[in-house]
Amino acid sequence: MSTLPEAPYPPTLGPPRRHRAADKRGRRIGRLLRIYWRLSEPTKDDFALLGRRLMMRDEPAAALVRAMRLPKDDPEHVSMAQFHVALESGTTDQSPPALRAFFATVEETPSWVDRELCEHGATVFRRFGQNANDVLLQLSLIGGYRFGGPVDLLAETGGLSGNTTMRRLGETQTWAIAVGRPGGMLRDGEGWKLTVHVRLMHALVNEAFERNGRWDSSEWGLPINQTDLASTLNLFSGALMMGVRALGVPISKDDSRALMHLWKYAGWLIGVDEDWLFDDERDQHQLSYAILLSQSDVTDAGAQLAGALVDVQSDLHYKFAHDASARYTRERLLSMLEGFLGPHGMRDLLLPRRLPWAFGIAWARNTISYRLIGPTWAGERYLEWRGRVARDRAIFRHFGKSAAGIGALPVGRHG
Repeated sequence: MSTLPEAPYPPTLGPPRRHRAADKRGRRIGRLLRIYWRLSEPTKDDFALLGRRLMMRDEPAAALVRAMRLPKDDPEHVSMAQFHVALESGTTDQSPPALRAFFATVEETPSWVDRELCEHGATVFRRFGQNANDVLLQLSLIGGYRFGGPVDLLAETGGLSGNTTMRRLGETQTWAIAVGRPGGMLRDGEGWKLTVHVRLMHALVNEAFERNGRWDSSEWGLPINQTDLASTLNLFSGALMMGVRALGVPISKDDSRALMHLWKYAGWLIGVDEDWLFDDERDQHQLSYAILLSQSDVTDAGAQLAGALVDVQSDLHYKFAHDASARYTRERLLSMLEGFLGPHGMRDLLLPRRLPWAFGIAWARNTISYRLIGPTWAGERYLEWRGRVARDRAIFRHFGKSAAGIGALPVGRHG
């Protein structure tokens, strides 16, 4: 029996054409996931729900964007400056109604949020160190380019092409790092603020592409929809843990639950429907398997953006021996991708094949770090140190000596 929840919405919209366009391919890619976790086959109702939510947006954030589109002399207009003030210090009675309503939503923390468990999950995330950096780039991000839809939106926005590639990738890492910092998901924490910032950014992209005529919703669904948003959230929780396990990192049941809870709260804050947020890792994989079966085939945008991310390794900042470091980083990336995606995945994305030698090095490093040093009296401090080194290196490589951060929200007609 499926573990997916019943749909809370009436079936008023048909699914886009991409829905279940490559079922057999999805089953091939998801075979090991289904067997390992003993997942159930999705039901017709499960697939219907996935199709409907491809046509559903984050409505609280969309309402805020509509207020930003009002004329500047309208008393209910919300400016970007007002949003940033509210993000830092909250709203007041004089704030526009839409701004007060949005922040009332995100500040009303659900009763199920366990702050101690979130902090535990953040600790787990930090201690993954370089493994998290590798999995989020290779399995989660580039691996996700094997399916049409979100990758085509990225291509349309120019978010991962040309000169913006390095910075956009660094921005994603900056957000994830902020979520995992001690106290990062408290109201005044950097992770909380950046998550709300990204939520508005998503809504602005949705609003722009829903009206500019450059996006075919009948083919792909809404630009940033609930199904794709839930799928993206999995990349930081369930998919991340599957990836680091593949690199030899042991994860206990308590650590798994804690990491799931951290990203469950982050998912709620970024606007994922609450019935698609999980504490149990298997439940997350059950949803992810159903989404995988409903995905479309690879598109030209997937290979374009995957190639851009491989090529950008030459443009990163390296402290020593730039050319040699860039060549090694590129070869290591391709080797890791071979291990995660396999021959089919590399061919899908038109990437050059390599032997997965980097997996062996990762296994040796992780055996020493997590199985030999980790259980000792100094293990916790050692893993925290290794994680901090990996985070600092990742931020330096993408931003150099510039301050790391998330891209500024577009102002334009939003004030």
